[in-house]
Amino acid sequence: MVTVNLNELELNEFRSKDQPGQHCLTTFPMLGAHGTAQTATVYIELEPGDNLGRHTDSAEELLLVLEGEVEAFVGEESQKASQGSLVLVPEMVPHDIKNVGQKNAKILGIFGGANHIVATFDNKWTPGETRVIDTKMIFESVAQES
Repeated sequence: MVTVNLNELELNEFRSKDQPGQHCLTTFPMLGAHGTAQTATVYIELEPGDNLGRHTDSAEELLLVLEGEVEAFVGEESQKASQGSLVLVPEMVPHDIKNVGQKNAKILGIFGGANHIVATFDNKWTPGETRVIDTKMIFESVAQES
């Protein structure tokens, strides 16, 4: 059995040099590297006013708002979502999440039908100076460092 406590995650900080509000703390709690066969997850924390950044994902995603209030942008649509809300993001549709509340927002993204995800952002992230987050490459580089 594989279990993860979301309250005990080690988070990585990312920000965009080009877009000051594009800033998050994140990690991938469960992926193929952890033993999943057809599912992956991403955990995201956004400070008030910050956004994840417009991007596409290689798999369909459900965004579950665990805490806070966000505005979700999916394709040409936008809607506010708060604790307990689910937002559907179809595969390869541009989307973003912005914290519009007064406290940190916590979101769990659940990817169906894939344990390897490639996210392509409009703006580069630091560290790494990249627009592409590839979960397979992340875990290969971590394994090589071990």
